[in-house]
Amino acid sequence: MASVTKLPSGAYRVQIRRKGRYASETFLRRDDAHRWARQAETRVDQGLAPTSMSVSSLQTFGDLIDLHITDMCEVGKPPRRSKAATLTTLKRNLGKEKIGHLDRQKLIDYGKMRAEQGAGPVTLSVDIGVIKMIITHAAAVHGLDISPEPVDLARVALKRLGLIGKGTERDRRPTTDELNRLFRCFDDNERLTLPMTRIVKFAVASAMRLDEICRVEWTDLDIDRRMLMIRDRKDPRNKTGNDQRIPLFAATGFDSWALVTEQAKELGHARGRIFPYNSRSVGSAFRRACVEVSVKDLHFHDLRHEGTSRLFEAGFAIEQVSLVTGHKDWKMLRRYTHIRPEALHRLDASRGSSPLGDLAAE
Repeated sequence: MASVTKLPSGAYRVQIRRKGRYASETFLRRDDAHRWARQAETRVDQGLAPTSMSVSSLQTFGDLIDLHITDMCEVGKPPRRSKAATLTTLKRNLGKEKIGHLDRQKLIDYGKMRAEQGAGPVTLSVDIGVIKMIITHAAAVHGLDISPEPVDLARVALKRLGLIGKGTERDRRPTTDELNRLFRCFDDNERLTLPMTRIVKFAVASAMRLDEICRVEWTDLDIDRRMLMIRDRKDPRNKTGNDQRIPLFAATGFDSWALVTEQAKELGHARGRIFPYNSRSVGSAFRRACVEVSVKDLHFHDLRHEGTSRLFEAGFAIEQVSLVTGHKDWKMLRRYTHIRPEALHRLDASRGSSPLGDLAAE
């Protein structure tokens, strides 16, 4: 039975004790207190936990997004850049939708609208996945009476319509000529303040992501062992505390240790970040140079692909390459084994004389 008590402050405290469950909330208005009490008793009769006042007042999908962000920040896991961008997009497009109105058809319509805006199958798949995560979080953590089933049905429909699917794996690798054209473009640009040639060479040499390159600090460098610590490396299962030490060497054709040494001389000190530049500025400079020298369809992230493939071409095994790239799943790493056929000559030479060479000698 619910009891409603008026407090000296003028607010109303409602308490329910029903079937061994107890819950209490405080409201400014008596009507809100009685309404919550009725809803709470109904949920207990249904075998569910009473929802808190903060949750029962949620009205829109945007409210659910805010609730999720607040909860994750409280446990020290705030959304990172890519997830935050997805949440912003969802709140802009679906934030005003009433929670109960977000059904299968609404989500299918949303998927079609995003596809018309240019969102690809992978992007839309991420959107739908995050929508399900938001709804599941509200139901599991706060006991909100909302089911993720419409999201699952919408995903099936969008997949059948070809709007959701796996992306095409990129296998774009820059040629030596393309890299040299980019280097000349960077070096000849007197207005360019970023050491782009050094950054690009380091990206290939280390197989690091752009944000990692612009984030590592001199204190992360082990001079004696020529090792570099990359902190909080990207990992779908563990985004925080995923630190990894990688070797700085010249196995890919560019010497990452020499490039770091060169960077120290250029800066004149070894404090703060090794490459103290904005990653977006670096990306913009790279794209401008590609346009200027007619290097088509090359992304900065392709340099990580290039560095990884060069490690395989140098003869490293997949478990050894993972110590540089940070891949925990070797199956994911296999897609980087785009070895150029001509590299087989070098691999064969490293093993000694080939059977064909012996045959020619005969």
